[in-house]
Amino acid sequence: MTDSGQLLAALLAGAAALALIGWLTPLPRFAMTLAVAMLGAAWLVSALSDVLALSDRERVAVVAGAGLLALAGGGPLTTVVFDLVDRPGESVTTSLAGAAEVLRGGAWIGALERIAAYAAVLAGWPEGLAIVLALKGLGRYPELRAPEGATKDGRIGHPAATERFIIGTFTSVLWALACAGVVVLSI
Repeated sequence: MTDSGQLLAALLAGAAALALIGWLTPLPRFAMTLAVAMLGAAWLVSALSDVLALSDRERVAVVAGAGLLALAGGGPLTTVVFDLVDRPGESVTTSLAGAAEVLRGGAWIGALERIAAYAAVLAGWPEGLAIVLALKGLGRYPELRAPEGATKDGRIGHPAATERFIIGTFTSVLWALACAGVVVLSI
């Protein structure tokens, strides 16, 4: 194993572990700050090593580590971003936290979205990103367009649902792309 390959795999594994801790803690900000820093360090290792001569085993470790990080890190990172965007003392009826009730299943949808975006980039199929985002937008359209009141299935619209959808989607997809970028740079 090369020193750069070991360092890269260790950074991705450490960041993925911190991301998993971010899921388990009520305040994921510290864990995700460290995970973002480790992902940044992995980017530097990948970018500064002209051509990483990774063994097959290291390639598998990098692809798996970055994939796990893409999957696990997007949820806590999005939570941190939502916490930063929500204004202190804001009522649940106007906050992004209140919009979460309208956009149920967001954590699962986000995880699937990140894996699909990660896979599309690694497969060299950027059109896959457009398909993922289009499907998500079309699937969420009824909740995003619902007025404050009942939707057809009895759910209530929320004024911050569209904002939450856009912020969450951008955070999630950009995280997945950053993780995929490490792999693209290193292989």
